[in-house]
Amino acid sequence: MPLSLKPAYLNRIEEHGGFTVWQVNGAYIRGHIDEEFTNFGQHYRFPFIPKNELWIDHEARQDETRFFIDHLLTEYRLMAKGLPYAKAIEEADKVERRERVRAGDVRKLTNNGRQLPNPQQVHEHLWKELENGISVWIVNGRLVRSVFDIDFTAGGHDCVYEFVPEKEVWIDDDIEQEERGYVLLHELHERNRMAGGWPYSKAHAESSHLEYHCRHHPERLHDALTAEGWA
Repeated sequence: MPLSLKPAYLNRIEEHGGFTVWQVNGAYIRGHIDEEFTNFGQHYRFPFIPKNELWIDHEARQDETRFFIDHLLTEYRLMAKGLPYAKAIEEADKVERRERVRAGDVRKLTNNGRQLPNPQQVHEHLWKELENGISVWIVNGRLVRSVFDIDFTAGGHDCVYEFVPEKEVWIDDDIEQEERGYVLLHELHERNRMAGGWPYSKAHAESSHLEYHCRHHPERLHDALTAEGWA
């Protein structure tokens, strides 16, 4: 493994189809290498990952590992042939979605297909209700990905996702306690800007910059959250 990346590696999960699948420290990667790293990644999406490796964040639920490996293999092979990421992820999502359906997640939230899924079914617990009426929920990330949006990662809110109820911010339960504050800051800042009329692209870019800054200056996180209404 490259010495510069050594802190990112945690455990070798398995060898699969010529690839080494690694469990990695996503918090370290987001704080020191690339803040856009999500639940998993491969070389053609994140060039710092060696070509013969697939990375899965240790925060991700272990029962989603097989979904992510199938996704990464499809994404990698298509991008290696020259397909752009936007097209490759579409095909990889199809493969992953089929696996999630087979696993029974969709049946669980739709009463075997007899009803539409209720967003409240993915609520794990209320983290906090803010004075401005925004409710922050810890949600079951696996079920959100299986039933509502396969690309849901870390967090989201009603100004981006149509399935998130009005005035709700969701934080994926995969995110560990030490990292939740940074994800929360990103989502609150982004939502506040979008509620004020900003387009998603501008709000997301500024929120990512703020999140990355606070990851490097954690002493500023509290004041940053307070500025977004987290008192």
